[in-house]
Amino acid sequence: MSNVNWRTINIDLLDSESPANFSTATLVPTVPSVSASELQSLSSQIKQLLRGGDSEGALRGALENPPYGGDAAAKEVHLATVVEILQSIKQSEMSPMLSRIYGSDGGVELLDVLMKYLYKGMSHTSQPSSASTRSMSPQSTGFSQIHSRGGGEGGGQAMSVLLSWHEKLVEIAGPGSIVRVMSDRRTV
Repeated sequence: MSNVNWRTINIDLLDSESPANFSTATLVPTVPSVSASELQSLSSQIKQLLRGGDSEGALRGALENPPYGGDAAAKEVHLATVVEILQSIKQSEMSPMLSRIYGSDGGVELLDVLMKYLYKGMSHTSQPSSASTRSMSPQSTGFSQIHSRGGGEGGGQAMSVLLSWHEKLVEIAGPGSIVRVMSDRRTV
C-alpha cells in the first residue's frame, strides 16, 4: 500500500458539480442599475398617488419597482417611501388590499417584495440611531438612559405597523413567502 493520507484529498475537485469547479457569481441574478434620481422621481409619483387617495396604487407602484440594482442611499429612499405608504393604510384595509394584490397577475412576487421591505424596515427601526446615542445621559445609578421617556423617534409605532402588516401578509400569502424572501439573493 502506498503512503496516501486520505484526509488531505480535496474531494470537491473530483466532483463536477462542486462550487470549486464553477464560479459562484453565477448564482447571483443580474439586476439593472438604478440611480438615486430615478428613485426620487418614482418616489414623488408614488407619493402623489398616495396624496390622491390611491393607497393600493401607490403600494403596487412601490412594489413593482424595487431598486435591486441601486446603491444604499437609493434603497433607503425607497424603503422610506414604502414605510410611509404602509403607515398611511388603515388596518381594516390591509387584508382586502393584500388579497386583491395576491389574486392579481404577479401578486405572489409583489407580496414577496413587500415581505422584504417589512424585514428591512424592522431591522432599521430596531437599530438605535446615531442621534439617540449622542443624547445619552448618565444616571446616578450608573446606568445610561438612551431615549427620553417619551419613546424616542416613533420607532415603536413604525415597528407596530410593520408587525401588523407582517401578520396579515403571512395570513394571506402563507409561510412560503418568508422562505422565498430568506433564500432570495436580491436585496431591497
